[in-house]
Amino acid sequence: EEIPSGSEVKFVVPDEEERIDDICEVYHETSQKEDELVISIDEMTGIQALEQIADELPMSVGKAVAREFEYKRHGTQTVIAGLNVATGEVHGVCGETRKEEDFALFIENTIHNNPDYNKYHFVLDQLNTHKSETLVCFVARLIGDNQELGVKGESGILKSMKTREA
Repeated sequence: EEIPSGSEVKFVVPDEEERIDDICEVYHETSQKEDELVISIDEMTGIQALEQIADELPMSVGKAVAREFEYKRHGTQTVIAGLNVATGEVHGVCGETRKEEDFALFIENTIHNNPDYNKYHFVLDQLNTHKSETLVCFVARLIGDNQELGVKGESGILKSMKTREA
């Protein structure tokens, strides 16, 4: 699925001090550009999924609610969340993994669920999934770029994380 002609997808990945200035400018201009969406994204991994094994005991005069300190573990989860800088809305997904496909799908869903913008800004940290082969291929398809992207680890845009970042 392609975005409308003339639309752009821009990823801002801070790794040097001047990029911080770019991010601040994007944030500052957010309220002035109604046709642009700015999403600040972060992930959290290794979140324990816990279940209480006993009901809480209700409050009574002079006593707080009593909670059982033991719990049942259900493994770990990963959260990918995006903050809409203009509105303060947060959208996220919770899943078993944090792979490049998970992140690319989050970006795809964010764009798909916000189709009325001409430009998308994603503010990210330096995590490797933010510079993945999957993400570069998705963005190329999205904007209708049919150029040869190369081979991961060997040539072209896909050669390395540094070349995929550009």
